[in-house]
Amino acid sequence: MAKCAYFLLCQPKRSRFLRTCDRTLNAIRKFADDRPAIVLGIETSCDDTGCGIVDTAGKILGEAINSQHLTHLKHGGIIPTIASEMHRQHITTVCEDALRSASLRLRDIDAIATTTKPGLPMSLDVGNNFGKYLSRIGNKPYIPVHHMEAHALTVRMVQKVDFPYLVLLVSGGHSLLAIVENVDKFYLLGTTEDNAPGEILDKIARKLKLANIPEFSRMSGGQAIESAASKASDPTKYVFEPVLTRKRNCQFSFAGVANKGFRCIDKKEKTFDIADSTAILDVYNFCAGLQMSIAKHICLRTQRAMEFIINMNLISQEKRTLVISGGVACNNFLAKALEIVCAERGFTLVRTPPRLCNDNGVMIAWNGVERWIANTGVLRNREEIEKVAVEKNALFGESWIERVHDADIKCKLVKLNGL
Repeated sequence: MAKCAYFLLCQPKRSRFLRTCDRTLNAIRKFADDRPAIVLGIETSCDDTGCGIVDTAGKILGEAINSQHLTHLKHGGIIPTIASEMHRQHITTVCEDALRSASLRLRDIDAIATTTKPGLPMSLDVGNNFGKYLSRIGNKPYIPVHHMEAHALTVRMVQKVDFPYLVLLVSGGHSLLAIVENVDKFYLLGTTEDNAPGEILDKIARKLKLANIPEFSRMSGGQAIESAASKASDPTKYVFEPVLTRKRNCQFSFAGVANKGFRCIDKKEKTFDIADSTAILDVYNFCAGLQMSIAKHICLRTQRAMEFIINMNLISQEKRTLVISGGVACNNFLAKALEIVCAERGFTLVRTPPRLCNDNGVMIAWNGVERWIANTGVLRNREEIEKVAVEKNALFGESWIERVHDADIKCKLVKLNGL
């Protein structure tokens, strides 16, 4: 840690008096220059070690990331102990690389923001401990960040999206619909009752052995299924029954689709005596049917959220916007389906840029910037900072799930013509 501190600060040890003078001069310089504040963000909620540096003008000054994707691909899924150990191995280098890419030192940073919830506890611990360490040695304010709140706000860094708006977050760990009222106020309309869509896509991709097909070998499960589906000769050949169509809420469920998919794959493997390393026959059409089923389910729940907002007049007509983010939001087929729904219901669709949809340090830094500007959730007391702990599970805003259920909104799925 001492070596890291020396590199980041890039200066020899000085007397307390000289360090105090430096801080005073820096404060005067900041005031004189009237420059934007700069926040360094750290992300270690799952399997990617990310660091981003963003200023209050929304400019990305520097970033670095170490992906564990190929390592976990070999194991058939994320192993928490391996993930946390790789975070420990790379977090110092990642943060140093981000600072170097920004041509900055720790003393130039105004605050440290770190993901502290929700996520894999051992992975979160690495980021939280390192973030607090940087805060301590640099005497910087500390900003604990909710991972999903960061996803929900990232788009505002690159595009003007005014509060309030509807957000759809779909990833390997989450699926939810919420109204974003402001930086730290969210109303949860619906979330998953079982598995997240990205998790299902990854599991089915492994069951299909798509990684054994050279063109898909380095892709995530979701990417492989989308790519395979685009090659389908008969995309309607496999039809998965719709789920939760009679439940008038915004809750998601993907387990049923997964179970049917697994049974179908098992049947084909037995029927055609397929080798362990070989993908099933007709895999492209199968992926197209699976992708359509998941897209329809997401669109139906999202459409009901729109109807709820319209009926309750929660967002004025001219400001009705749907923001999509999270790893699964990178799926272009899903985005096209949601575009159709938005056009029918009078919403503007805004996609978070794909490179910012997956977990990264920039989105955490931006959440820190939003909180810095709003002056909410910024910790300056050292004792309070040191008490910050990680949380495996964390509520996302105020739950309006029952309120949506009680509204009992009928919703006929918008036809996804042209897909």
